[in-house]
Amino acid sequence: MSFIRRKLGLLALSVLPLTTGCAAFGPGLVGLITVQPWMAERMTDKYQHTNDTRTPVLGPIRDGNPPPLCEDPPSDPEILRAMPRVARGVPFVYEEFRQDVQLVKNRLVDTIDPPRFFPLVGMAQLHHCHWECVVYYKETVQSAYPFPTYVVKPRTQVIYIDKDHLHLYVGPNPDMQRKIGNEMNKY
Repeated sequence: MSFIRRKLGLLALSVLPLTTGCAAFGPGLVGLITVQPWMAERMTDKYQHTNDTRTPVLGPIRDGNPPPLCEDPPSDPEILRAMPRVARGVPFVYEEFRQDVQLVKNRLVDTIDPPRFFPLVGMAQLHHCHWECVVYYKETVQSAYPFPTYVVKPRTQVIYIDKDHLHLYVGPNPDMQRKIGNEMNKY
């Protein structure tokens, strides 16, 4: 009886690594989860660039000074992330690429609204900065199966990006403007 119990115990110990994920060749036969190769890329796109959609709050606009200008255009990676995605193809059957990418950025709108109340911010002025970004590129579509083809087409994509931000409004008092400006620039 102990011989059979010992054999069953050894069999159970030999099967245990296959079911718990301790095997050298993977997570085990029971816990096998297939993940598509583009899932990591989608997760990175979803969580890495969170500041693209946030509105920054800047210091107040001082009386007597010229109004601030929208001098910071959208960055190149920000523009490329806003473009439609390239079609996900099948390797050697249908593949699509973008080559020779050139970006042209034009400022369309640069206005400042009168002060109003914004929740979680308080009194502030909305500074509208709207940019038109023209992307010139060559779209390359290639296939090796069933017969080799290679097609290159010049393409143009126009993308509009808003880089609006808020300026705190503390009133016409120059001492209060200076105090709040110093406090915001301290950190």
